[in-house]
Amino acid sequence: MVRPTAWLLGGLLGLMWVIPVLMTPTTIAQCTSLKTLETKLTDRRRNMRHNFPINYTIRVHFEEVFKLSNISRLRVRVVDLEEGDLQDVWLLVNQEVLKRILRVLPERHPSYKYTADLEDLFRKVQQVFPPQSDEKEPPERIEDIYNRVKEPDSKGWRFVTPKSLLDNCYRTMHCLFKNCFPSEDGEQDCEFTSFPYYTSCLHLPLTSALTSLCWHFPQEHKPTQLVWHVLLIVSLQCL
Repeated sequence: MVRPTAWLLGGLLGLMWVIPVLMTPTTIAQCTSLKTLETKLTDRRRNMRHNFPINYTIRVHFEEVFKLSNISRLRVRVVDLEEGDLQDVWLLVNQEVLKRILRVLPERHPSYKYTADLEDLFRKVQQVFPPQSDEKEPPERIEDIYNRVKEPDSKGWRFVTPKSLLDNCYRTMHCLFKNCFPSEDGEQDCEFTSFPYYTSCLHLPLTSALTSLCWHFPQEHKPTQLVWHVLLIVSLQCL
């Protein structure tokens, strides 16, 4: 009995050494591609702001405005959500965003090559992504995002500046790929905890939510009309 037990322990120890070796190439390749992408994105201000008219916007799907607040809400509301699901959404959304930017740019535009290079980098990132398992279906909410982003006649359009879209890409990338972008204190702050996030979690009608926010104001400090306008804007951003 001693010999089979020793063999079993030896096999388990060998497996513990082999698994990290098998996993390391994919992880290294993924981080290398993402860090190359990060370096390219640091030049987004000049290419996506200075080379465009002031306040220039493009039309994108609602789901393509993918921010930290979207990640936080999905984590709270979607059952059985895995990190890989969010990473796949991030990849799909930003590939579509770059396609939309390229469609509005003539080839001689000073930012055309920069945007095309970003799109090429995203294709390289996709090549080192872990393949999706055929046995696991993504959560329904994630599947809905896939479908709406690919829907050309969708009604959920928004107008956003190209730089804002790439800002979202940069921030959410650091959130979703913590192993590739460790923060100085070892903790990557990925939760969107500003005021709009909390209002988005209120399961109340809009008017009730606004009323409850100001319920405890002293009588002499009741919200002015300006305050009500601010609260309304904040709440609408979370819808």
